[in-house]
Amino acid sequence: MNRSFLLLAAGLVAGVAQPALANDRYGTRPPVIVNSELTAPWVNQLGGGGIRPQVYAPPRRVQPQAQYYQQQQVQPYYQQRQTYQQRQPAPLPGVYGTQQPRAATVQQAAVRPNAPIGGIEPQFLPQTVSYQTTEKPGTIVIDTNNRFLYLVQEGGQAKRYGVGVGKPGFEWAGVHKVTRKAEWPSWHPPEEMRSREAAKGHILPVKMEGGPENPLGARAMYLGSTLYRIHGTNAPWTIGNAVSSGCIRMRNEDVTDLYERVNVGTRVIVQ
Repeated sequence: MNRSFLLLAAGLVAGVAQPALANDRYGTRPPVIVNSELTAPWVNQLGGGGIRPQVYAPPRRVQPQAQYYQQQQVQPYYQQRQTYQQRQPAPLPGVYGTQQPRAATVQQAAVRPNAPIGGIEPQFLPQTVSYQTTEKPGTIVIDTNNRFLYLVQEGGQAKRYGVGVGKPGFEWAGVHKVTRKAEWPSWHPPEEMRSREAAKGHILPVKMEGGPENPLGARAMYLGSTLYRIHGTNAPWTIGNAVSSGCIRMRNEDVTDLYERVNVGTRVIVQ
């Protein structure tokens, strides 16, 4: 009887199935066989003896666009506005060199240090100054070029006030005396003034009672027999300028102070 048949029968009799294993086919693993073409001499000679392995740089990592915008620091609007205001504008070419834009000039004037309320320059505020003159104390000297009124005092000093003077075409000079003083005076515009202003479309009243709206202001000191006066004003921001029709105008608080210091008969020199 065939030997294989006997062995199979014996296994069935025992009732145990014997598993088949692939490793059982070989006692040892077969050697690895390399294709002869890979070891051929012509393959090794393709690049010559100086062949070196190629080294590739790792790919560059590009930051996502969304993440880039998240890292940007957005400056608040109020800081952007401050930065814009602090930025100095570039000079603009001009006929006589360079000039700054008008906006820059306005901004510098707006932040002028020590400018008092009302827009009056500090030098036009009342102050006591050194003043050398041969005029007696109590004399009023008006410097129309520099817009100052001096009340001469003892010891080479004077009380100085800022004033408004006659506009171009209305300048004058002379020596007079104070012939009259009035508090909150009424205003009687001369016929010549009313006609002149009517031609410009400004209708002036024949008479205007004294009060805060009156152009003569709180006090008036009349000079000789002329139509000129030293008086207050309802437009204090005009002090320091040539704006009147020949009168000498002062701030209401300044003309009130001067009014108390002088009498009728005071000598007034306009130069």
